[in-house]
Amino acid sequence: METIEKSVEVLNDLIQLNNDRVDGFTRASKELSPEDNDLQNLFTMFAQDSRTNVQELTAAVAQLGDQPDHGNSITGTIHRAWLDVKATFSGHDRKSILEECERGEDAIKKAYQSALAEELPATVAVLLSTQQQKINEGHDRIKLLRDSAV
Repeated sequence: METIEKSVEVLNDLIQLNNDRVDGFTRASKELSPEDNDLQNLFTMFAQDSRTNVQELTAAVAQLGDQPDHGNSITGTIHRAWLDVKATFSGHDRKSILEECERGEDAIKKAYQSALAEELPATVAVLLSTQQQKINEGHDRIKLLRDSAV
């Protein structure tokens, strides 16, 4: 029983963080200049990936017999507020937006690593490993773009 409760807690945390990721990339998209169309498409794709993650995580919580969370984390709210402040001072430039997105990607990447360190049912661990792989790919792509931004 304890493993199920812990699994639900872990899944709900990841639901909240994926909701934060959707909100973060949506907010970052609004800060982009018209010439940053490549980032617009990328941010839209990452937000959709997280929406899919939320659907899968929600189904996993339901399979464990519990109710999924649908909100955002307090940390995510702080992250979005920081993005607002940073954009105000940075003039919405590509590099600063990518730096902030990378910071958000660092947080969700770390959350998946922590989640997978927990004792979880095999089906949940497989789901999280699959999602983690896409999260890591997203992080690496943002980092590469940030490193090449002027």
